[in-house]
Amino acid sequence: MKFIVIGITDNPHPFFPPEVMNIIKNGKVFSGGKRHHEIVASLLPADAEWIDITVPLEAVFDAYQRSPRFSEGYPIIVFASGDPLFFGFANTIQRKMPEAEIVAYPTFNSLQMLAHRIVMPYHDMRIVSLTGRPWHEFDRALIERAEKIGILTDKEHTPTAIAQRMLEYGYKGYTMHVGEHLGNPRQETVSTLTLEEASKREFSMPNCVILYEEIAEYTKPFGIPDTCFALLDGREKMITKMPIRLLTLQALDLPHRDVLWDIGACTGSISIEARLQFPHLQIEAFEIRPECEAIIQENARRFGAPGINVHIGDFLSVCCDSVVTNANPDAVFIGGHGGHLKEILEKVLPVLTDDGIIVFNCVTSPKVPTNSRVLWDEACQDLGLQQGHPLHIQLNDYNPIEILTASKSNKL
Repeated sequence: MKFIVIGITDNPHPFFPPEVMNIIKNGKVFSGGKRHHEIVASLLPADAEWIDITVPLEAVFDAYQRSPRFSEGYPIIVFASGDPLFFGFANTIQRKMPEAEIVAYPTFNSLQMLAHRIVMPYHDMRIVSLTGRPWHEFDRALIERAEKIGILTDKEHTPTAIAQRMLEYGYKGYTMHVGEHLGNPRQETVSTLTLEEASKREFSMPNCVILYEEIAEYTKPFGIPDTCFALLDGREKMITKMPIRLLTLQALDLPHRDVLWDIGACTGSISIEARLQFPHLQIEAFEIRPECEAIIQENARRFGAPGINVHIGDFLSVCCDSVVTNANPDAVFIGGHGGHLKEILEKVLPVLTDDGIIVFNCVTSPKVPTNSRVLWDEACQDLGLQQGHPLHIQLNDYNPIEILTASKSNKL
């Protein structure tokens, strides 16, 4: 099985070196997108077989396998945009057919061409692909204050949508460069805009974006002051205090985790602090009170923490399988249980990874009518959880807190 992947631009009159032209001349099976076919159709042999690359890709690879000429040993010659190994189709071939032989003939990718047009060195550019992907890596680049971000777009994640998202979460200090139809001398356009200008414009496809922040306007705090949060009914006691919050993140071992579930999120203080300090995390926040959804979103915008997935409703009624889309949680914080601590743990355990950790902050006060520590100990014993060493702390005049941990194994 052999694939020859040839990179092209949007130029309707592509130039290929003699070696590549000879490959095309002697080829039998060709593939690419419809736009690629329009560009190279005049160069293909008269008896060429063409296989369109469309979604679902499983059907495309099935068509490759069914091709008689492919079965006879002829390579499939694929035309792909730019560099086939830069978020390109060669990567897809490696994933779908790891045993296949691949020969690549790249050209400049779209972000390289845009950097060349605006004469911007790009060796230090953070690259994010939003082509058929969620916002997560883009949000991470923003939170980590990447100075220069190159973005591959699609019909949903347009330059307009990107600018609007950045403005919504307070990332206003960037200039946006947009390249449209790069490589096509009749349609190519390069624009340099403020985010406000880009948020009101429409752009033609295909396009790509480079963001550049000349002067950083924001310094990420290590610990958000409690007074800065929007609160539930103005109740200060409904927020995990900042020192406790940071100790909780430490107990969750978040530098080594991938997915955090925040159960009983309330104002979102734990989720937001975790998002800012550990932007690689996928965060799912659960809260039973409908009025908290607007509060969490307001706080996320206030502190520049996009990408927290909020789920409103009784956690015990949540379909965990629908939440576990990309990965299972390996860190769970229980911020509220309403007397159903054991039931919550029973619901979490089937989806928690084998090395996952659960953290619960317990108020230890004789004034608290239900002893949450007893509920925790009983639930852990009944469910076979291994408990870690508790951390006792008292902050100012507030009731003492125990930060409790548990896991399926005895690694704590």
